[in-house]
Amino acid sequence: MPTEEPKVVVRRSARRRQTVSAYRDGDRVVVLIPARFNATEEQRWVVDMLRRLDAQDSRRRRGLAGNDADLMLRAGELSRLYLGGRAEPASVRWVTNQRRRWGSCTPRDSSIRLSTRLRDMPAYVVDYVLVHELAHLIVAGHSERFWGWVLRFPQTERARGYLEGVEAAAGLRLDDDCEDPPVRPAGTAR
Repeated sequence: MPTEEPKVVVRRSARRRQTVSAYRDGDRVVVLIPARFNATEEQRWVVDMLRRLDAQDSRRRRGLAGNDADLMLRAGELSRLYLGGRAEPASVRWVTNQRRRWGSCTPRDSSIRLSTRLRDMPAYVVDYVLVHELAHLIVAGHSERFWGWVLRFPQTERARGYLEGVEAAAGLRLDDDCEDPPVRPAGTAR
């Protein structure tokens, strides 16, 4: 069954000089272009931006958007890469009932649950949440020792920023029992 082309809305701006951007708005795609573009340039950019959005969507769907078994495999890989294999979860699964947090861990039974709201986010964000929860299998609280483990994941700060942006944009009031990691002076080793 062929996929239906999205409705495209082109918005021209006299203030926009060279940049072109696009975003999804429900079932349509909005493409923002400079007002000076002619019809040929407009069409070329619409095609290019649709291709870019499709590629972005594809990247988001790959990897961890799969089933619980895929999530468990990824958790094992992340534990080996960043936690020396010390975190060994008994189960890792997607759940729909987490409205106030991105993930949770129960060290008593070594279970990890991730909110299905993460499925459409970039893989590095899901990886960060997994590493965060895996680190709880090593250190239960949010101590400096705990953050020492989490900060081994190289995109921790970027992922935390992404999640904070999502929370702010959506007006979410998620549980913030997770204090910030310790600030390390530039150039110091972890």
